[in-house]
Amino acid sequence: MNLFKRAWWRLTSHLGKTLMLVGLFFVICTLVLSGFLIQSAAARAADDAKGRVGAVATMQLDVNALIESGGGAENNGTMPGVIGPEGDLPRGVVDKICESSVVKRCNYATESMAAPTAGSKLYRAVPRPAGTQPDGLDIFRADGIRDQQSVASFRNGEAEIVAGRGINSKSTIEEVVVEQRLAKHNGWKVGDKIKLKFGELPDISKKRNETEFTFTVVGIYSSGTPESRQYVPAMMEPANQLYVTPDGASRLLGKKTGPDGGALRQATFTLADPADVARLKEDAKAAGADLKVFPMTVNDKQYKQLVGPINKTADFATVTVWLVALAGTVILALIVASSLRERRMELGVLLSLGEKKPKLLGQHLVEVVACALIAVGLAAAGSQFLSQAVGDRLLSSEVSSAKESAANEDDAAGNNSSTTIGAGGPVPVPAENDPEAEPIDSLDVRLGAADIAKVGATGLGIAALATLVPGARVLRLHPRDILTKGS
Repeated sequence: MNLFKRAWWRLTSHLGKTLMLVGLFFVICTLVLSGFLIQSAAARAADDAKGRVGAVATMQLDVNALIESGGGAENNGTMPGVIGPEGDLPRGVVDKICESSVVKRCNYATESMAAPTAGSKLYRAVPRPAGTQPDGLDIFRADGIRDQQSVASFRNGEAEIVAGRGINSKSTIEEVVVEQRLAKHNGWKVGDKIKLKFGELPDISKKRNETEFTFTVVGIYSSGTPESRQYVPAMMEPANQLYVTPDGASRLLGKKTGPDGGALRQATFTLADPADVARLKEDAKAAGADLKVFPMTVNDKQYKQLVGPINKTADFATVTVWLVALAGTVILALIVASSLRERRMELGVLLSLGEKKPKLLGQHLVEVVACALIAVGLAAAGSQFLSQAVGDRLLSSEVSSAKESAANEDDAAGNNSSTTIGAGGPVPVPAENDPEAEPIDSLDVRLGAADIAKVGATGLGIAALATLVPGARVLRLHPRDILTKGS
């Protein structure tokens, strides 16, 4: 008799056991398919997060590496403690790195200073107390930047351009952006020419450099930092913050701006994918950068904040898939072994009638596979809704844990802001950290043909293992032993 017919008769005549097998397979396939769907949704969310934030690679001077390489002082070591030209990163080299195919956005900056002239007076919210001596900090802060909108205060909305435009990658060395209080104090407007002196802290051992440079006001901005209610050095007044190009800042520092542009100490590169760091380092070497003196460090904090909870959810789903598959295989193997023992008379009769042993094993396999196929179809109908609900619940729990952990880290780091000493004592300087990123808190679960194929293959694999392993003893059976001894 055809083994498929015998399998059909067996399944229809023992509906209780058939439904039990279908139910067991339904639970296994539903959990396995839900795990696959959560994994797929997590992978899509992670890819989307990579495209949104990527990672930030920072390239800056390592003073120890510079000293070990033989640099670190001007005039062949006659001025120890003063970083020489070996510690300057040429802007032209960084511009070449910015052209790398893996760089989504880049920026760089140079901190500088500028001394006032007769036509560029410092702004003071509170005049210097009578009888006090100059503190030596009567200078402007002149930061050289590549992109005004990449400055933290402009990026988060604390400061904004109110007239003209900001500094950008096409700005020239003579351009400057000033704060509106300073502009009003000096009577400046967009398009005016102003003069600034070479910026340096006073040194009683040498005469001050009186070189003047002409700049054009291309923009006026409003700072979100309030004025101090007590006297502070002019350099620390928010209104005395100027923005120039990196080349302009280098010129104010007395550094030459040759074919490779001005001198930089730091550059940042935003990558589309955190995995592209190796390629970025290769492109940096090709551009001529010394990665020993200017090493690259990667800050993928935003990416980790976004995908951390969802990766943990995906890991949990992966563990669930393996545990369910293993447990399902063991349980089904025990059920099949028990069924074979109960059907020993049937097996003995069929063997005595000349039925081949492989066909007997094949009949059992057909019965189990038929139950598995029915279960896969039922699981496909309901797993999307189950995995969406379970995935969102698991993810919300991970997001809550991540936020609690981040809050604890913020509390621990809350008192680590830097300070600078002013006339009235320590004055806090806010850190310009990257903005916090909200973790991904929802899953986009989609059921596709590939997912059904995967769970189908898993279900059939479980059915085959659970049948063939205990069914191997069928190949050792003898009709006389079964019918006379019952074993």
